[in-house]
Amino acid sequence: MSLSIIVPMLNEEAGIAAALSALRDLGGEIVAVDGGSRDKTLACAGPHADQLLSSPRGRARQMNAGAASAQGEILLFLHADTTLPANAAQAIMEAIGQGAVWGRFDVCIAGNSAWFPLIAALMNLRSRLTGIATGDQAIFVRRSSFEQIGGFPDIPLMEDIVISQRLKQLARPACLRQKVTTAGRRWEKHGILRTILTMWWLRLRFFCGADPKNLALEYGYAPEA
Repeated sequence: MSLSIIVPMLNEEAGIAAALSALRDLGGEIVAVDGGSRDKTLACAGPHADQLLSSPRGRARQMNAGAASAQGEILLFLHADTTLPANAAQAIMEAIGQGAVWGRFDVCIAGNSAWFPLIAALMNLRSRLTGIATGDQAIFVRRSSFEQIGGFPDIPLMEDIVISQRLKQLARPACLRQKVTTAGRRWEKHGILRTILTMWWLRLRFFCGADPKNLALEYGYAPEA
């Protein structure tokens, strides 16, 4: 089976070239999707992507656009600030070969805080117990299953929760023990406790029916032009 790695981007000029270049050894197709960056993200990403696309802004929209253009039978959705382990492609193919429909990796958080290992461990445990994956955990899925559930919902926040819920109706996720590394920059910028409480408060309100657009604005996403 072939693998496509879909990377949504927005104003990532500082690190996107290195992030995409690191994917080359995995052997999969690299599909980079820009959501209207105002810096040099597109120029920096271009030499390192097999496909370089632009789409309306919004991580879900960008990932859906990438999936529609990708050629692989397996789709891996990777945040621009998340790094895969060296054996990621092999681990995914082994899980799919054993019958998995979709899955995600365990995560570790890069940064200076002594709290990051505990936060990551709790994220991984919660995901394993609930079957809900976060985007930071590098969700992968069979293309046929992705299309069957209609892809990511067109919402600006919590798209990872909704797609996990939809995919859980097909099968439980493969929870891989191999770890991706995601940047802890939001925690470091806004404070550990404040970030955790904010995430949980937004998630609770989402489950209670709050509009994801309003939640996204509170989370710090700029309003769409």
